[in-house]
Amino acid sequence: MRGSNEVSGSPRIVSAKVTDDSIIAQLTDSRTISVPLAWSWRLSDTTPEQRSHYEIIGNGPGVHWPDVDEDISATGMLYGTPAPRSKAARQLWRARQAVTAGLVGAPA
Repeated sequence: MRGSNEVSGSPRIVSAKVTDDSIIAQLTDSRTISVPLAWSWRLSDTTPEQRSHYEIIGNGPGVHWPDVDEDISATGMLYGTPAPRSKAARQLWRARQAVTAGLVGAPA
């Protein structure tokens, strides 16, 4: 019999924290899981304020950081799936962040 905290047997996140070197998630079944911060290049390049501003997605399959448009799933953390590292995508994201921060002008 499944416990009341389980939803379809999938892991669910109830809270998250990002430290200088880890992404940490607390699950509904009381497990705490963590992965290296380097697995998320978007979160690696953020301020502590941006890292602390997150939203649990729906009933907890993942976490969303709206300031940097990053999503991390509980399943991905459990299976050890780092974020893809496309060089072009990373450069584009950094350029957009610079525009948003007012460091450079928007492209024409």
